[in-house]
Amino acid sequence: MLVYVFVLLGSFLGICLLLGMRLLLRQHHVRRFVRSIKKRLHSAEARVSALDEATVSCHRSKPVVTAVTLQKARTLVRTAEKVLLQGKVEEAERLYIQVLTLQPDAHQVRAQLAKLYLTSGREAKAEAMYREVVQYADDVSYHANLGLAFYRQGKYEEAIEAYQHALERDPKSPERVAALGRASMAAQRFEEAAQYLERATVSLARDTELLRLLAECYLQLNDKVSAEATYRRINKVEPYDQEIKEKMLALAQA
Repeated sequence: MLVYVFVLLGSFLGICLLLGMRLLLRQHHVRRFVRSIKKRLHSAEARVSALDEATVSCHRSKPVVTAVTLQKARTLVRTAEKVLLQGKVEEAERLYIQVLTLQPDAHQVRAQLAKLYLTSGREAKAEAMYREVVQYADDVSYHANLGLAFYRQGKYEEAIEAYQHALERDPKSPERVAALGRASMAAQRFEEAAQYLERATVSLARDTELLRLLAECYLQLNDKVSAEATYRRINKVEPYDQEIKEKMLALAQA
């Protein structure tokens, strides 16, 4: 009877030992699997980090290119200004166009090119350039120069509008008022012209060209009294101008 007990007990212990060994082996495989997964994860994270760094370094290289472009543009602008002082208009124009090719949004350079066109008698090109410039840079001189480009082409109504924009931005300037008066006179808007010219000559009292224009404006309005008074103002500035004396006399006798 004891023999059977020992046999059963030995069999039970053997089975337990086998089960324990299998369990240990399974845990060992699990650990190896987990370590393998972790290793793969770390490897993937390392690759992602490398990609991120590569992306950042790629973006950082762009400002270097931009800086080089800016430096080249500045050099071209300085050269253009230098050759323009030497009277080399065509060369300056070519250089300004190069700058705009590098930097299409360089509105100040576009304004410089527009001024070059205006001062070299190419009003149509100046008009086109200033039309673009005033959309991005609300500077009083740009509106005034656009008005001058219109005026020289005989586009007086457009000139009036541009000069009004300039005056709105510089309301205390008698020169802006005078320009508006000239354009109004050219457009045969004599009443408006008289108002602007009177206002301008308060500050520009010795500008006989403006005073002559004002006197002519009053004559167009058939206001002989105001015209004569304006000629007298001119006579005080230029007392030896015989033509003015004759006009004063003719109006006095009318």
